[in-house]
Amino acid sequence: MSRISYPTDLRTQARTWALCLALVAGLAAPAMAQDKTSFREHSGVLPDGTSWLIRVPANWNGRLLRDLDFASFIHVPGFAPRYDDLLARGYAFAGLARHPLRLWQYDPQREILNLETVQDTFTKLEREPDMVLQYGCSGGGLDSLASAEVYPDKIDGSVVLAAHTPVWIMNSFLDGWFAMKTLLGADFEAQGLGQASELTVVGLPNAGAGGDRNLDAIRAAWKSAIENAGKTSEGRARLALAFALGQWSPWLVEGTDLPDTADTAAMADMVLKSAMRIASNVGGTSRLLFENAASGQQLSSNESVDYAAFYANAAPAMKQLVEALYDEAGLDLQADIATINAEPRIAASDYALDFWAADGRTTTGELEVPAIRIHMLGDWAIPYSLMQGYEELVEQAGTTDLYRQALVQGTGHCEFMAAESSVIVEILADRVTTGIWPETTSGALNTAATALETGSVPRFIDHGDWRVDAYNRPWTPAQ
Repeated sequence: MSRISYPTDLRTQARTWALCLALVAGLAAPAMAQDKTSFREHSGVLPDGTSWLIRVPANWNGRLLRDLDFASFIHVPGFAPRYDDLLARGYAFAGLARHPLRLWQYDPQREILNLETVQDTFTKLEREPDMVLQYGCSGGGLDSLASAEVYPDKIDGSVVLAAHTPVWIMNSFLDGWFAMKTLLGADFEAQGLGQASELTVVGLPNAGAGGDRNLDAIRAAWKSAIENAGKTSEGRARLALAFALGQWSPWLVEGTDLPDTADTAAMADMVLKSAMRIASNVGGTSRLLFENAASGQQLSSNESVDYAAFYANAAPAMKQLVEALYDEAGLDLQADIATINAEPRIAASDYALDFWAADGRTTTGELEVPAIRIHMLGDWAIPYSLMQGYEELVEQAGTTDLYRQALVQGTGHCEFMAAESSVIVEILADRVTTGIWPETTSGALNTAATALETGSVPRFIDHGDWRVDAYNRPWTPAQ
């Protein structure tokens, strides 16, 4: 069975995608993308119920990009331009759809093994690729890093976009949320908005440890607390401190411009807007996903943490903001940090840490194949500082020759431009072919990306005052 399709609008694309998912494994359909790149397509379903999709352009260059989310996001507006551009350049894709039970059964290890199965299927249906690069964003970024460390036999390198590492990200989020609860709770009660105990951070409903509390009520309580804090100079200063301790970006709202770091008022406004932006993700994005994966047991802890030391590691831009706001409010910064340090701490489940210590579920910096990683400064889902923490692990592991990274001035999660995605794929392919990295400074990346003529503008920047002194929350299975 074969057919020819010419998707011309989103509704038609959606119908086409539904038909593709229904195809029996191994059947191929010639097709034409909106950018007129013709391709062969194969699809099917793995034994665990995960759908997969393969697309091979007519001008295939022999290189395969193995992507966790390809089957899910091929037509999603924020992702499609990146896929379209790489397909037009001759790259084939093989990837998965997100399993319908992923919220309760998330496991990066299983995802990687499924990708290896789809790669084997690609070879049977097409041929052995000349080069295989793991490619992915967010959870797909973790799969890229983990593949490069512990599952390198079937790939030549990894492209890593906005990667999370579960224990890292949950600890980084815990720090900021814990500070907000400590510093905002008393005023929340004093204003008659509720009890500080309502400002829950861990053990959320549906995580297997939340009892019968209502998640919507918890979100509403947090939004009230944040809105209340934004009305006073004291509250705004304390919000900024929480962001600094968590090593979060203050710029997390899509469609906004990054304020001048010297403009204290504008920066404080952005922190407030960003806090409201993430208030629906109490305790940090994907906390429920990660806790559910480990039988509802939570993976973050702040036992033995010294928040004075954590503040010392904050990005210079954030320390400048915090200290200016504390001066304006007439507050004692060190007294507030001491208050946070005096709070009862939260312990992680040993079971959860054992689960996340397994191969493919965390990262160590012990690369076996080259990897290039990018992250947006304004990513609301994953703090950009995780990228620097990984760089430090790579240095400790002695694998710096296999690793490069870059920061992008943008907001949103996984909302990279085609220019940014394609240039790092091309650079990694060059590294794999020659054994030598092309120049990867921000200026060099912008020049190379512009030369690709993707129709988008690259936004690579230096870390500058956004570089933290050290990432606070690296965690490896040995710890």
